[in-house]
Amino acid sequence: MFGFYPYLSPFCDVELIHPSMRFDMTTSATPQATIAIPTGPAGRAMAEPMSAEMLDLIQAHLNLERQSAAAYFAAAIWFAERELTGFAEHLRDEAKQEEQHAAKFADYLISRGQRPVLDTVEPPRQQWPDTEQVIANVFRMEADVTASVLQLYGTAEQDLDRRTTVFLDPIVDDQRLSEHEAAYLLGRVKFAAANPAALMIIDAELREGEAEPAKLEA
Repeated sequence: MFGFYPYLSPFCDVELIHPSMRFDMTTSATPQATIAIPTGPAGRAMAEPMSAEMLDLIQAHLNLERQSAAAYFAAAIWFAERELTGFAEHLRDEAKQEEQHAAKFADYLISRGQRPVLDTVEPPRQQWPDTEQVIANVFRMEADVTASVLQLYGTAEQDLDRRTTVFLDPIVDDQRLSEHEAAYLLGRVKFAAANPAALMIIDAELREGEAEPAKLEA
């Protein structure tokens, strides 16, 4: 019996193949298992889950940044009402930065498959007896934000949540600088001791962006 081998007909370009040698290219010889991807509350793919404690702390910090933005804006209004435009513009810019910080934490939660939850922002304090008390409140607020960031970092380390520690690394240093700058401004205001001429000098420095702490490192 002669075997059947594929050959090309001299009258066409079609290769003739024995039926037993045909196979379906649309199917696989071995069935593939379904890939299960965990998802977060919004249905977004989630590479690594986040502990409930870590999630609650980040949500709280996001809203702390929003509350700080409102407090900074209230302080800016207080100075604008007293014609201290340098102080007003500086604190207005700080309010915008706090909003950006809140957005950064919201972006991070979304990247981890979580849903940011926005709490109600409480009306901030708007009246103070003098300039020193306004800036003292600013410093205390920055210290509270620093404490919150460090709590986040400590919890991330306990959870071995490397994604969160990497995310927080530059934020920790930025917050240290914010606290440092607030302490510097408070020191300058205290040194002025309610002297209008001295306050006007600080106001002009803030307006020109020249009010910075001393740097001893060459």
